[in-house]
Formats: sequence, structure tokens, C-alpha cells
Amino acid sequence: MRISEPISANGRLPSLQAFANPSSPAGRKQRLAILLSGRGSNMVALVQAVQKGKLRELAEVALVFSNIPEAPGLATAAALGCQTASLPSKGRKRAEYDAEVVELLNSYRVDYVVLAGFMRILSPTLIRAYAGRILNIHPADTHQHQGLHAYEWAFDKHLPETKITVHLVDEGLDTGPILAQCSVDLRGATTLAEVERRGLAVEHELYADTLARLLAGQLHPTPNP
Repeated sequence: MRISEPISANGRLPSLQAFANPSSPAGRKQRLAILLSGRGSNMVALVQAVQKGKLRELAEVALVFSNIPEAPGLATAAALGCQTASLPSKGRKRAEYDAEVVELLNSYRVDYVVLAGFMRILSPTLIRAYAGRILNIHPADTHQHQGLHAYEWAFDKHLPETKITVHLVDEGLDTGPILAQCSVDLRGATTLAEVERRGLAVEHELYADTLARLLAGQLHPTPNP
């Protein structure tokens, strides 16, 4: 697996200080809230990394949350021993809903919010509450494709490769500072299902690896122009 840390235009990595959690005592495991809307395959990879992998000494899963109470990922998370919660978002005003989510996350003393297939655009209410501490994984180079259907986009364009991007969340759509990217070889992939299979294999490894490096102070976000 190839992982790249993008460099800023001046050739230097920006400081991570602005994105650190100022209320977190040194040496304490960071408390994660993993947000999902579906089956949660990235959630499973992250939980496994916390329980017995590269995140074991760095983080703990405080909560797995969904905006869809019947999301299969909640049952999976519970089977993995995680605390779960849900709050239906259908028909709710975005800022009002996110204010309740922030209250819930605060009650679990969450340090970082990790989006794992959370199919809802966050409002400034939530983004500002956890500024610099919300991560997302996007199955494309965010300079080339933002939003949904990224694997379909790569397949329809017959790309020989695509990229998986892990980035911090800002108030734009997939415009936040990039933490890491990894290429996915699509040569010979003749179906969308094969494109997705190859991409998810990279996603599951890259997300945990990037989060571990961020919490260990080894990563510096790169502005996404």
C-alpha cells in the first residue's frame, strides 16, 4: 500500500498545533465517536484497530452513533462490545439536529469524531464544536471528485487508478485539509463491484493507519485548495 502525505506549496508541512485537542491530557487515550449510516465496514476496521491493532495504545471507542436507528452497523458495533446510540435525522432541521448530536457526543466526553459512511452533511453547529477533530474518508482524490458516487465516477471514467483520501472536515463538501492519500490500482477491474472491493480494502487499512499517525503526532494536515 502506498501512502502519501501531500506537501504544501512552499514545500513545508503546516503545523498540527491548530488541530490538536487542547483539553486532552498528555498520555490519555483519545475517545472516539464513530458515526455511520449503513453497514459500517470502516467502523469494524477501526474498532478492530482499537481493540487489538495499531490504535490500541492511542484510542478507545466511546460511542458508535447513527442517524438511522435501523442501520446494520449499530448491531455489528454492539456485537463488538461498543456503546451505541442513534437519533433519527429524517425530517429534522440540520442545525437543530446537530445541536442534539453535539450534546450527546459531549456527554460521552468525545475527543475525535470519525465519519464512517455517515450519509449526512454536517452543519456548522457540529463542525465548529469539534473543529479540527472530525475525520472523513473519501473514496477519491478530493481535488478531482467531491460528494457521492466516487467509485461509480472512477468506474465510468475507466480510470487506471483512483485515490482514497482521509481528510479533516470543514464547512465545505470534501474540502477539508488532507491527512493522507493512497492509490488504488483499478487496472483489470471490469465491474463496479470489483472497483468497490479494491477500494474498500485500501480504505480499511488507510483509515486506521492515518488516525493512529494523527494521534501520535506524526501527521500534519495539508490545506486543500
